[in-house]
Amino acid sequence: MDLQIVTVAQRPELAPLLNDFDGAWPEFMQWDPMASLYYAVADDLYPEFVLLAIDPAEPDRAVARAYSVPLSWTEERLPPGGWDRIVQRATINRLAGTPTNIVSALEICIRPEVRGRGLSARMLDAMRENTRRLGYDTLVAPVRPSGKHTVPDEPMDRYAFRVRDDGLPVDPWLRTHVRAGGVIESVAARSMTIPGTLAEWRRWTGLPFDGTGPVRVPDALVPVWCDVEHGHGVYVEPNVWVRHQL
Repeated sequence: MDLQIVTVAQRPELAPLLNDFDGAWPEFMQWDPMASLYYAVADDLYPEFVLLAIDPAEPDRAVARAYSVPLSWTEERLPPGGWDRIVQRATINRLAGTPTNIVSALEICIRPEVRGRGLSARMLDAMRENTRRLGYDTLVAPVRPSGKHTVPDEPMDRYAFRVRDDGLPVDPWLRTHVRAGGVIESVAARSMTIPGTLAEWRRWTGLPFDGTGPVRVPDALVPVWCDVEHGHGVYVEPNVWVRHQL
């Protein structure tokens, strides 16, 4: 597929296309309370770090998007808070005017009908090159392994380090990162926390949420904990830290 991959800074008129990805993520993933700190301002405040892939044959919609954010991180280890912690730290850095020294990926999303054509790898390569172009030498990513939802009961610290006979990760998305030059560093055990009332979880998933205990939700990487007595459910998603030294 012939694609033009540009930043929102280069093509600001394309920013509305970022919102045209209905169905790309499961509904419950839209309700991380930390997310709006980034997505509500991303195209205005971080346009150099937001990428769109456009098929010239259909210029009125994007086939892929990629979000990243600059931040200051000087600690040796990347945070167990993962995705949520990155959004929080980047927001604090921006408000305080703190100089940034690394970039973190936040999302690479491919339109469902064109998945399976290697576009994720192309967007990752474009994000790596964009990070380098902007003067940074490190891109990190709290990766959401694409195959983990099929084994929700397997601990992430076991799944993330499973490899094939050729030494590459079993997980396809982790394998793409490693092939691109990334190194798996650690598990972010509480990368994304999504709380909700039981009514909200029923609306998001179509499941009854009528018994206290773990609930296996389609496309969730681990079970959601349902607490009927207290009327809420909580999803704590683990991700995998990958570092790209550019």
